Amino acid sequence: MDLTRTLIIGNSGSGKSWLAQRLSEQLQLPWTDLDHIHWLSDEHSIARPRAEVLGMARIAASEERWVIEGVYDWIISELLPRATALIWLSVEDEECVANIRQREAKRDENDELLIALLDWAGSYRARDGSGGFAAHQRLFDGFGGFKLQLMCRKDATAFITHL
Repeated sequence: MDLTRTLIIGNSGSGKSWLAQRLSEQLQLPWTDLDHIHWLSDEHSIARPRAEVLGMARIAASEERWVIEGVYDWIISELLPRATALIWLSVEDEECVANIRQREAKRDENDELLIALLDWAGSYRARDGSGGFAAHQRLFDGFGGFKLQLMCRKDATAFITHL
């Protein structure tokens, strides 16, 4: 199991950042959250130009050791050839929505960005486009290195505990 360059994919609220942070700390690897590359602001409302995003992601992946996590299959597919491991957090949509509600508990329930994020997370298995279950399944199935599919937070916790 070579985790030198690990990609973590999954739905919003699946625990990608949680797992990436712990993996990064345990293995002393730099960690990149693709949200920070994709979006210009913390509010996730203004996206960077696609070419700029891909350039920034390629720079992060050009390092010898890393953990990179995100939902964006169009970015992940560009980085996959450099990866030594792929971890897919294939958590149920309802659990992802509940995780987002807990994480964003201080936000107003009528916040448009929060509502959009909850809708996005709740439609993971139905989405055909970028960042949906089918896209992640294709990435996972096509990856030739070490790969692991984790179905819930308990699985992710057990994985980190047994490293």
